[in-house]
Amino acid sequence: MPKLIAFRCLSALATLAVVSVIVFWMVEWLPGDAAERLLGRDVTAAGLAALRDKLQLGIAPWSRYGHWLAGVLSGDLGTSISSGRPVADVLAGPAGNTLLLTGIVLVLYFPLSLGLGVWAAVRQGRPVDLAVQLFTLIGMCLPEYVVAIALTSVFAVKLGWLPPLALIDQAHTFGDLIRTLLLPTVTLTAAMTAYAVRMIRECLIDVLRSGYVDMAHLKGTPPRRVLLRHALPNALGPALNVTALNVAWLTGGIVVVETIFNFPGLGRLLVDAISNKDVPVILSVSLLLTGVYIFCNLVADIGSLVFNPKLRSAR
Repeated sequence: MPKLIAFRCLSALATLAVVSVIVFWMVEWLPGDAAERLLGRDVTAAGLAALRDKLQLGIAPWSRYGHWLAGVLSGDLGTSISSGRPVADVLAGPAGNTLLLTGIVLVLYFPLSLGLGVWAAVRQGRPVDLAVQLFTLIGMCLPEYVVAIALTSVFAVKLGWLPPLALIDQAHTFGDLIRTLLLPTVTLTAAMTAYAVRMIRECLIDVLRSGYVDMAHLKGTPPRRVLLRHALPNALGPALNVTALNVAWLTGGIVVVETIFNFPGLGRLLVDAISNKDVPVILSVSLLLTGVYIFCNLVADIGSLVFNPKLRSAR
């Protein structure tokens, strides 16, 4: 396991470097530059040239990338082109908001996915199992923006029970915060849980049909102990990988949900930075999201090794 962690850390650094280069050049190839985006169409040539000189846009792209990379290695993420503020300060608020929403969603996600998956597996073929399969199939087929719009139309527009926008800066009490975040939380939880429930159900059914589970039953082991001690740990490996992908998607792939509910998170910050061609912010957000993705996959791999001794012996 220490060798695995060391190898994954080294590969993570290489991945982050490759991602930064790819993202930088993809942004560089976009038409226009940050000066044109900031000043708009009515700017004069002299004003445009002055702003380009101030933002150092006339420097060769590789030189600008090298300057940014040297700053990152020294702990400086640079300065936002659009706001003139340090990138670390620009990221602080949206990152905290996304972390808050992610934490609430995960608190609901883990017990729901594990409980429904196990419940459907142990009652395979029964009405409960069929109902769970139906709802998970619907959740997998419906895009998250459809769920978000439907929930907003029913609970915010028609019934008026919940606010249509997730403006957390206007939530002054804990109850206001819960009401403000309820619709995006339900939307994201439904999108994440559907995949995990289906994966846990399928894996657990396969494990329950294995020979060592039958042997445990023949030895007189209580069914609950067989399920929790022998079957479930071996079925959690693929589910952990799905969870890692879900958490990574939840951290950076919720741009649509954040836009619908006007939630000030990392996804919306990235969209705004791309529209302004704010390269330091784009690169910093991309590296942050990539780092979260790599970290989640590393945790999933370690969890698989912990729960399944066969994988440890294989490695």
